[in-house]
Amino acid sequence: MMRSMSSGTRQEVEIKLAVPDLAKARRLLRNRGFHIKKRRVFERNIIFDHPGTSLRNSGRMLRLREAGGKCTLTYKGPGNGGGRHKSREELEVVLPDAEEFALMLERLDYVPIFEYQKFRTEYEKGRNGTVTLDETPIGDYLEVEGEPDWIDKTAEALGFRHADYVTGSYGSLYLADCKKKRKKPGNMVFRGKPPKLKTQRA
Repeated sequence: MMRSMSSGTRQEVEIKLAVPDLAKARRLLRNRGFHIKKRRVFERNIIFDHPGTSLRNSGRMLRLREAGGKCTLTYKGPGNGGGRHKSREELEVVLPDAEEFALMLERLDYVPIFEYQKFRTEYEKGRNGTVTLDETPIGDYLEVEGEPDWIDKTAEALGFRHADYVTGSYGSLYLADCKKKRKKPGNMVFRGKPPKLKTQRA
């Protein structure tokens, strides 16, 4: 019997902004009229690919996310290849069982190649876009998502310039952080060895 699931299709346009002080970032958002849409939640993200990493090599991504008891599978297409804003196709579907779907992916010869974790709080002001505050093992970031003009106006209102825009993924930021600190890359997790999805069944 097929389980029900909801889906959506859209073009994702966003930037990241590094914030050195988490408490100041929260106050800044409040002072600029943003309110919490979704409260702080822990996210666990697993990136899947073929053994030869053909998805990553072509700029595509397949991600399984667990957050707040919800599981979401996301496909992201290749980026726009330049410009101030990161823009790419995004397809999402909500799944009832992360472990079961991870097992299906592995049965289809996909393998988990990278895990990253973060705490995320989602803010909004009106309905033109969203700002999320992400606490990650490599620092804290605001993600500003919406139409390009709204992104620019919002970033300016928060005190940022175009030169502050970051368009890299958390994976690429993590690799850059490892290179800077001369660390061997692994998974972007908060502490210890990250737990694995239970894909082995008797």
